[in-house]
Amino acid sequence: MMGYHLFLRRLNKIFWLFKSLYFLRAFLFRNVIAGSEHRQVLDKSLMSVIDVGANRGQFALVVRRFVPCARVVCFEPVSSTRKILENLFNGDSKVIFKGAAIGTKSGGAIIHVSASDDSSSLLPISLIQERLYPGTSEIRTEFVKIGPLSDFINSDQIVAPAMLKLDVQGYELEALKGCESLLRFFNYVYVECSFVELYVGQALADEVVAWLQQRGFRFNGVYNIDYDKNGRAVQGDFHFCNLKQTINRTGG
Repeated sequence: MMGYHLFLRRLNKIFWLFKSLYFLRAFLFRNVIAGSEHRQVLDKSLMSVIDVGANRGQFALVVRRFVPCARVVCFEPVSSTRKILENLFNGDSKVIFKGAAIGTKSGGAIIHVSASDDSSSLLPISLIQERLYPGTSEIRTEFVKIGPLSDFINSDQIVAPAMLKLDVQGYELEALKGCESLLRFFNYVYVECSFVELYVGQALADEVVAWLQQRGFRFNGVYNIDYDKNGRAVQGDFHFCNLKQTINRTGG
């Protein structure tokens, strides 16, 4: 099951590589494959996207291709990965780079760098993660900058409609807490969540959903679900809508 769904997702990425010259150039010249599976959650009127855990720019590529008016602020703490990200968008004035992780306290933290850099996390990589996703074991650690979102941007930089995207490998709830003071300015939150403990001590999907619902975000759906070989859900991308922002936009 895991292999089947990953195969379909990769097939979709290959399709979009040949459909979009922009994506093809990113792959040929920077070896970055756009996360085309995320295009369906993007409001075409978006003006701001805060991309926490931007990695190599897979999500930012999709935003720049499908929502060209949006300004993207990319947070990526791992130095080697951030260099790829910066090279990818070199000269693109719509993409801003922040070399930091998002959390509740300002300072520094140790990140566990995975052999597959998009699996790096501020939490230790669990045996379950290594079993389900071979090749994601830790290869080194790195000291990175961390702080609340408000340490790096202010509300004036979040132009509505705005999306907060988080892909932080098990650190979702802590990162969301670090965004709490600015959360009301976002129309949407799009966050990867897990149903099993892929990283030691991580909050699971139900905790993330409950936390966001308590703050006025409606759970809109799950996308890109991964399953284990027994057909059990492992993780997916969760989409939320800010009820207050929706009412304001519709005039309710």
